[in-house]
Amino acid sequence: MRDPSGVDPAWREYFKGLGGSGGDIAHGPIRERLLARVQQPPTPAAAPSQSAGASAKQGAVSRLIQVYANRGHLIANLDPLGLQERAKPYVLDLQYFGLSDADLDIEFFTGSRNHAIPERATLRKILADLKFIYTDTIGAEFAHVSDTEERLWLQDGFQVARMQRRFSVDEKKNILWQLTAAEGLERYLHTKYVGQKRFSLEGGDSLIPLLDDLVQQGGKSGVEETIIGMAHRGRLNVLVNLLGKSPKDLFSEFEGQYDLAKLRGSGDVKYHKGFSADLKAESGNVHVALAFNPSHLEVVNPVVEGSARARQERRGDTLGDKVLPVQIHGDAAFAGQGVNMETLQLSQTHGFYTGGTVHIIINNQVGFTTSDPRDARSTLYCSDVAKMVEAPILHVNADDPEAVCFVTRFALEYRMKFHKDVLIDLVCYRRHGHNEADEPAATQPLMYQIIRKKPTVRQLYTDKLVAESVLSAADAAAMMEQYRGGLDEGKPQARAALGLIGNRYTVDWSEYLGAGWEAVKTGVDLGRLRVLGKAITTYPTDWVLHPRVLAIMQSREKMVNGDLALDWGCAENLAYASLVQEGYPIRLTGQDSGRGTFFHRHAVLHDQATGRTYTPLQHLAATQPKFTVTDSILSEEAVMGFEYGFSTTEPRCLTIWEGQFGDFCNGAQVIIDQFISSGEAKWGRVSGITLFLPHGYEGQGPEHSSARLERFLQLCAEFNMQVCVPSTPAQMFHMLRRQMLRPLRKPLIIMTPKSLLRHPLSVSRLEELSGSGFQNVIDEIDDIKPSAVTRVVLCSGKVYFDLLKARREAKTDTVAIVRIEQLYPFPSDEYEAVLRKYSNAREIIWCQEEPQNQGSWYQIRHRLQSKLGAQHELLYAGRAGAAAPATGIAALHEQQQKNLVTAALQGVPPEETSRQTMRIPPAQTRTGS
Repeated sequence: MRDPSGVDPAWREYFKGLGGSGGDIAHGPIRERLLARVQQPPTPAAAPSQSAGASAKQGAVSRLIQVYANRGHLIANLDPLGLQERAKPYVLDLQYFGLSDADLDIEFFTGSRNHAIPERATLRKILADLKFIYTDTIGAEFAHVSDTEERLWLQDGFQVARMQRRFSVDEKKNILWQLTAAEGLERYLHTKYVGQKRFSLEGGDSLIPLLDDLVQQGGKSGVEETIIGMAHRGRLNVLVNLLGKSPKDLFSEFEGQYDLAKLRGSGDVKYHKGFSADLKAESGNVHVALAFNPSHLEVVNPVVEGSARARQERRGDTLGDKVLPVQIHGDAAFAGQGVNMETLQLSQTHGFYTGGTVHIIINNQVGFTTSDPRDARSTLYCSDVAKMVEAPILHVNADDPEAVCFVTRFALEYRMKFHKDVLIDLVCYRRHGHNEADEPAATQPLMYQIIRKKPTVRQLYTDKLVAESVLSAADAAAMMEQYRGGLDEGKPQARAALGLIGNRYTVDWSEYLGAGWEAVKTGVDLGRLRVLGKAITTYPTDWVLHPRVLAIMQSREKMVNGDLALDWGCAENLAYASLVQEGYPIRLTGQDSGRGTFFHRHAVLHDQATGRTYTPLQHLAATQPKFTVTDSILSEEAVMGFEYGFSTTEPRCLTIWEGQFGDFCNGAQVIIDQFISSGEAKWGRVSGITLFLPHGYEGQGPEHSSARLERFLQLCAEFNMQVCVPSTPAQMFHMLRRQMLRPLRKPLIIMTPKSLLRHPLSVSRLEELSGSGFQNVIDEIDDIKPSAVTRVVLCSGKVYFDLLKARREAKTDTVAIVRIEQLYPFPSDEYEAVLRKYSNAREIIWCQEEPQNQGSWYQIRHRLQSKLGAQHELLYAGRAGAAAPATGIAALHEQQQKNLVTAALQGVPPEETSRQTMRIPPAQTRTGS
């Protein structure tokens, strides 16, 4: 600025272009003034002014308000028994903030963002409001919610509602009626059926007005369906007093009045049964379903979510505005059962989203006999697990039924606005033991001394309403007499229940109930297959596929043109395409299902340039049923339970759960045992769920070889499900189509291939997809004279190709190899026909890869034996019995595989002498452990 000519011309032009309103200013004078200011002596600090002190106090009050909002729940009056001993946190004392009683009548700004809290108020008023809002009979936890919009809505909405929301006289009378019903039923059953288990709700009676209010308020908010999952405690009360189950029917169950001649399946105890009904609400009818469930606590929760998702898809309810899932938990079970964590983790994922669930914990403050929280869990509250998804938590004293209904409405408002999970912790107690025959005082003496002296919730609320002149004691007594009179008459007691009316979304199950096992034609004509093949290999022209995926797509084009043998991935995709074209939705879920664990499916294509995805099966036609393939979270139990629930609700959808490896399905064994295999026998609930379980012995060790086929076969009885081991792509195609085209809805368990996906012999011709259908038994395929056969080897799965290769190499023509592709229901007629064909065969061999105590052998041996004549000998060829499914040593695997193939083709000892019993020598025996 002093000498512009001293800089480069280019820079001179640049600075000139900057211009300025007042011209350039030299820096020298400015530096001189700053230096003079620094050299001046410092000015003494002024004493704090009165306004500075007031500002500090205001800051302290603001912090106090925030701490109460965040931590007031710690001193809330939540325990009806008064047993919770919690010291008041020091951060809730005035002294912590530098405040005292002298400040109580000073006005401060409240920082209120709403009209319910005044902008200014005395500290005395502020404290009173804070204690009412945050430390009365409701404790709110919102601080863990990280989304600012949600957290501010929760804080403001809760403050406004607590300060302004009150219940009308009619609402209070209805709450009392619901409590009357809850208590009345339990007392009636207690005196009429002494000592019988019913898992009483007593102590948690407020659950009934809670659920009634949830349904009614839900109806006002636009909810048209509510699906509830709960354990056994209080279930009978919910059935009768919410859903309107006939007391007469309930009493018959207590009295064991069943027509055994008409009983289908095993049936179940009364406190596991589900029910559905339409309930009258101000806005119209709300359909409410209570899911059937086993005693395995919390495991019904993902089933409920899957059912809710199916109902939402049926309605096109993408946000979850019309269908509301509700889960009712136990306190110990919610904190202790891992399926809760898995199910919560599903809540906001694309494939499992249901628009938010209302969770209710019936917090008895005792597990089975464990009442010390230090033994029951490691967290402060039983509800803390829900914080993993940042669900707002509302703790409420169940002895205050108006507070219970208040938190119910607030929780519902949050769920309907943000479509996320929310939790109500209903802190109550258990008036009796775990069941009515139990003596709880043996392990909880002090707790039950209090409980046995304690008035019921209904009595406490009656006293409150009498004191408010809402009604008289005589009015309350008349309510109870009216309810008991209705029970005596056996009439339904739920005021809102209308029975099952139905609506345009109600599924007609008649064609699926009692459907037979008849064969159905599943072939598709070649012209249509080629059109579908073109569709599944078409993707946007500007996409760049991974070179390996591109090669697969190009191969599929050749396959559908008949120029290349058909592989498994192509046949499977064609099966889906044909079903979607015929009006059947497809839902495929697993941890790697879009691509396929073994890089074979590629139902979802990925653009290498942009990361975008494209699913050809979603673009078969302008309007088509949904094809959904979801890469799930790393969960077996919750995801399989979700898919089971979906399948029981939507019979027209091919619903598939796929294991990454079949071995991992035992992480969901409870779902398999309690629902899939037995749900129809216990509850009459039909399901067409299909399980893809990769299975086969390729030397990958004990955790990557076996889907535990023996366990599924052990569960098979009463034609409850299908267990298949397809050996070719065509068989897979026809089996999947059969699952939907046949109206029979039974679970389908498939031992799917791994190495066979690329085995040169495990392929099909396109023409085979036009064949008649799935073959339960596949006879010998080589040109062998039946009369020359002296040995028939029966097998399933991958071992067939090992046997076939070895026999061809040996050029043996006296051994026929027959595949049993459906192990249950066992195809006895087709098996018998094979035996008749090979009339000179004397040795019938069952060959399997699995150890002798696993796999099919012990489960189907009696079926194989039943069709043999005196001339036949049934033999076993396979691995010896073993504790683990497979060896992890490759060389040993190869040796075992070679030995079992040789034994099957050349000769095996009788099964009884092939067992090996290992005994520990005395010197190796350990003692004292």
